[in-house]
Amino acid sequence: MAFEDYKTKDSVVLVYTGEGKGKTSASVGLMARALGNGWRVAFIQFIKHWEVSEHAFIREVQPLFGPKLFFYKGGKGFYNAGKLSAKNVTPEEHTLAAELTYETAVKCAESGKYDLVICDEINNAVNDGLLSLSDVEKLITGRNPKTSLCLTGRNFKTELLKYVDIATEMKKIKHHFDDKYLANKGIDF
Repeated sequence: MAFEDYKTKDSVVLVYTGEGKGKTSASVGLMARALGNGWRVAFIQFIKHWEVSEHAFIREVQPLFGPKLFFYKGGKGFYNAGKLSAKNVTPEEHTLAAELTYETAVKCAESGKYDLVICDEINNAVNDGLLSLSDVEKLITGRNPKTSLCLTGRNFKTELLKYVDIATEMKKIKHHFDDKYLANKGIDF
């Protein structure tokens, strides 16, 4: 097939999933690429409520991009993650936070105001039962036809693959966490 035989799409759905590191980092890189192209981007973050480096980065660059970059942080922390689970947060509070974050994502994706909507850690929210599979299906199928969508997090539900254009699985080959070393600031968060 010759290069001129290829077509373009008005928008795509991307997924970054898997047990390996780099899903959020890939979505931040995608955000940078889109902003560098003059696009309007909404970065919606599920799960993470603690301060991580991508929050500091987005706050630093937001004034440069003004209304072209919207950031919403709606998580309450890890849920059903053993010792890593958020302390003093009820299941109802986790569910409500996920639902409010989801509503924000839907508004951004449907509005046509953004060229790219990134839903960081949404796959985790579905896997944890804080959102339903049908919620994500509605988000994908109900988005503005010119709005690209990126979904990140572990345990992406393969039932949704039929709606996805690009899916990347991050595979861990080795990580020092397995040797009882904590995550490194600037590398892991």
